[in-house]
Amino acid sequence: MISSGPVEDRLAIRELVESYNDAVMRFDGEAWQSNWLDDATWSLPGRGEVQGKSNFFPMWQESMSAFSFVGFFASAGPIVINGDKAHGTWYQQEFLHLEAGGKMNVTGRYEDDYVKRDGRWYFAKRVYSVLDRQMLS
Repeated sequence: MISSGPVEDRLAIRELVESYNDAVMRFDGEAWQSNWLDDATWSLPGRGEVQGKSNFFPMWQESMSAFSFVGFFASAGPIVINGDKAHGTWYQQEFLHLEAGGKMNVTGRYEDDYVKRDGRWYFAKRVYSVLDRQMLS
């Protein structure tokens, strides 16, 4: 499937994902949280779905504390706009330096649902799946 819907909305969603990735790379929890609706859902392998950013933000903080460096880069799949709702697929490349030593490279996929409120797009749901994981020395 190819992307569809207004180009300006697709661009705004790309910028939302870029804002998310930038916050991850800077370990900026405040900026990271600003991309989510309060009642959003985040789903990670091994953790399942967690409802509400006040519930999943501590998970993010805990996860990020394991890393001394995070390179976090996204490549867009289709983005489909339907009024003030949208769905997108993103392929994520992660380069992780562990606080405990060692490195890990992860390739994953996000399946996202977005909602537009007051002219701005937010994550309503992000479901992450790992496609490949490599531990490096």
